[in-house]
Amino acid sequence: MVLLWKLISLLPFMSCSTGGETLHGPIFIQEPYDITYSMGSANPEILLNCTAKGYPLPYYRLVGGSLAINNPHKNQDIGTYQCLATNSFGTILSRKAKLQFAYLENFETRLRSPVSVREGQGVVLLCGTPPHHGGLSYTWIFNNNTLYLQEDSRRFVSQATGNLYLAKVEPWDVGNYTCAVSSAAAQRRVWGPPTALTLRGDGVMGEYEPKIEVRFPETTYAAKGSSVRLECFALGNPVPSISWKRSDGNSLAKKIQHSRARGVLEIPNVQQEDEGSYECIAGNTRGINIARGQLFVYAPPEWDKKIQNAFLSLYDSLFWECKARGKPSPSYSWLKNGQPLVSEERIQIENGTLLIPMLNLSDSGLYQCVAENKYDAIYANAELRVIAAAPDFSRNPVKKLSLVQVGGEVTIGCKPSASPRAAVSWRKGSEVLRQNKRVVFLEDGSLRIYNISKADAGIYTCVATNQFGAARNSGNLIVKERTVITIPPSDTDATVGESIVLPCQVSHDPSLDVLFSWSFNGQRIDLSRGIHHFERIGRESAGDLMIRNIQLHHSGKYVCMVQTSLDSQSATADIIVRAPEVINGRTHKATVVDLSPWVEYEFRVVASNGVGVGEPSRPSALLKTKAAVPVVAPMNISGGGGGRSELVITWEPVSEELQNGEGFGYIVMLRPLGSTTWTKAVVASVESSKYVYRNESITPLSPFEVKVGVYNNEGEGTLSSISIVYSGEDEPQMAPVGASALSVSAAAVEVSWLPIPWNRHTGRVLGYEVLYWTDDPKESTAGKVRVSGNVTAKNITGLRANTVYFATVRAYNTAGTGPSSTPVNVTTRKSPPSQPPANIAWKLTNSKICLNWEHVKTMENESEVLGYKILYRQNRHSKAHILETNNTSAELLVPFEEDYLIEIRTVSDGGDGSSSEEIRIPKISSLSSGAVKLSQRINHALTSGILLLSSFPCWFKQCSAVDF
Repeated sequence: MVLLWKLISLLPFMSCSTGGETLHGPIFIQEPYDITYSMGSANPEILLNCTAKGYPLPYYRLVGGSLAINNPHKNQDIGTYQCLATNSFGTILSRKAKLQFAYLENFETRLRSPVSVREGQGVVLLCGTPPHHGGLSYTWIFNNNTLYLQEDSRRFVSQATGNLYLAKVEPWDVGNYTCAVSSAAAQRRVWGPPTALTLRGDGVMGEYEPKIEVRFPETTYAAKGSSVRLECFALGNPVPSISWKRSDGNSLAKKIQHSRARGVLEIPNVQQEDEGSYECIAGNTRGINIARGQLFVYAPPEWDKKIQNAFLSLYDSLFWECKARGKPSPSYSWLKNGQPLVSEERIQIENGTLLIPMLNLSDSGLYQCVAENKYDAIYANAELRVIAAAPDFSRNPVKKLSLVQVGGEVTIGCKPSASPRAAVSWRKGSEVLRQNKRVVFLEDGSLRIYNISKADAGIYTCVATNQFGAARNSGNLIVKERTVITIPPSDTDATVGESIVLPCQVSHDPSLDVLFSWSFNGQRIDLSRGIHHFERIGRESAGDLMIRNIQLHHSGKYVCMVQTSLDSQSATADIIVRAPEVINGRTHKATVVDLSPWVEYEFRVVASNGVGVGEPSRPSALLKTKAAVPVVAPMNISGGGGGRSELVITWEPVSEELQNGEGFGYIVMLRPLGSTTWTKAVVASVESSKYVYRNESITPLSPFEVKVGVYNNEGEGTLSSISIVYSGEDEPQMAPVGASALSVSAAAVEVSWLPIPWNRHTGRVLGYEVLYWTDDPKESTAGKVRVSGNVTAKNITGLRANTVYFATVRAYNTAGTGPSSTPVNVTTRKSPPSQPPANIAWKLTNSKICLNWEHVKTMENESEVLGYKILYRQNRHSKAHILETNNTSAELLVPFEEDYLIEIRTVSDGGDGSSSEEIRIPKISSLSSGAVKLSQRINHALTSGILLLSSFPCWFKQCSAVDF
């Protein structure tokens, strides 16, 4: 028998939220568990606890959703109970809870016959356990002694039967024996009538082999994780010893406790590897006897995979799978709203899987997968919510601005929320787009355009439609010209001492900034440092590099790199530098001076006479000059940051051609500002650009004087000039106070706080970090934004509408972040209206435009309309002007030298809503030729009481008879 009790929803028609709580079905916080009630208990009440949360809130007919049974009666109340929780989203069932009654009755009062045995004989004294329910423990009393009989190798009390076993009776065993039975669950202990043990006078029992009287069952079932007690005891003369082993030859696990003196094998925390056959061997000098039994380990079901909440669109498919392990393997069943769910035409159930290929609204509800074997049943709960809603772009608007270059490609996403999925079409301006080789509609609704041209620039609108409504959202595609290096640098031969120019000129889109940079032999040339020999010349579109007084070590590969916000280009040139040494024509050798140490050179000889210069010789083999002490110190000595008690020092590495020899490294000199003693450190790595000095005595943000020098195998070289570097700092130690949050729109909130009055001891504050999150388990990560300086407020955008967000603020500096403020919460406003203003009519008189439109009605999950914005401009690329009104009509006073483009959108607490289709109003001159005929046709139509808009020119179809 299974008894159910209900938690019924409080108000089936209550409002969506009073405190920003998300609507959801019941979820159990506390479920009932098995209870064994003592019949002797002083408490006259049984309480089966069951608590569920949900919104709308559950209504409890009993306190806390629990079931209270007063003055329980064993025959009437014993059974299996389940808690049933219901609200407007559906119903779930709790796990099953068994209610049982523990009791222990008295022994029968009749006298027991004496038991007479020979000395040396074994004997069994029966306990005769009275009627009971629940676990028992047994002891025996000898001759009314208040101390219980002590067990040893000769005496054994079975906790399975309660009987007392004497392996070999001795004369001092004669006396009265009383069985005492205790029930912890029933909170009771009872004593049986005494049994007298006497000795027979016909002699002493001779020796005999063991006879096993206490045998553990041939088959024992134990739950995984429980403890098992196997009993084995034998009568015999001499007294038998008891030993245990596994029949399969495996040794007993170390955790197993057993004693040769007592006939008990205890296996704690039973696991699968403990399963098998066990043997008890009872032996004495007369022989042995063996008892065998099989231990089987079972496991109640445990979840490997649960079902999760699903919020799906109408006509979507649902696939749920739950998996559980157990022994024996569990079987599966499914419930919907507490009722069994079986396969039918639309619903396919197979073991732990549930498939609904095409959802409809009636499928919404609370589902449970039940995994069950003979030992237990477990429940996994999930809510299925089938959503039917018109398209909405508030969460995923079309990208407002897309930049792309001529010849490139672009993808403009269109991913409105809609249930069922919306059909998507695209417009460019007022023109409906059609697919072709260049324009492709992707499966997810996105628009992709290949081989972009200038003509593709404009406003693109995604129109999403399903049976519940339509919505549109627009984005601007801006097309830029490609960047091309029109005059690249070329390979050049130069003579030492010359000045040469490497050209690098580009054509590019005039609206894009161009950044030029140069590298030499793979190393970037930092022109901002004013390096000797190198200089950038040229105008905005030219990044020419001048090399003044060129030297032999300037030979190599030069790369000009051009970058804009959209693309990058590069061009390469090789420069060969020659020495201009002129020697006598009869000379066959020369000495070249002023070369750089430890650099490889190649040489060529050119012959000349009064007529001219001949071809150069083939290059010589590479020759390397000898090493020398380095003379160029590192540049840009800086640093700072790091952890507590650290001083981080950085520099710009010295290029290879200036290292002058092998074994190159850096020497770091540092001292606290004001000190006279330098600390020296050696950094042996050629590529190093950082050194971290650690000392517990360093206080945060302490200034140090720092110099960085160079060395190689030839000796120490030049040191840089002194730079001031500050040691690392502690994270901020104080949390901001006074944090608050204010909803700005459906997608934005403002978080503000009070500034921290910091000092060196509490940690410097470089800015603040705002963390924000929801309690939605699907969004496990928190968002994070930072502000620098003493800013004490931050707008957080891109949020979900009508959602509770939590936020904390913490200060940061170079060492990290400090403690967070107390969390605050705020609910974003409802989404802006998804429907644009419709049935727009306009009338043009002189320089005045009269506009009328229908009031926009909002859905329940949308913000109320507070007013309207009229956006008007003279062409697509000019700045839009805005007029706001609370009415559904407006007048615009504008000069009409050009056509006007007009859009109307709603204004709400949640932000601006969707825009209407763009209206093009022609300039007055284009109307004049047809004005008289048009006026006559309008007057005729009004006289007859009928205005057929289709009879007017196409640009007039947005008028309304109301305006005339």
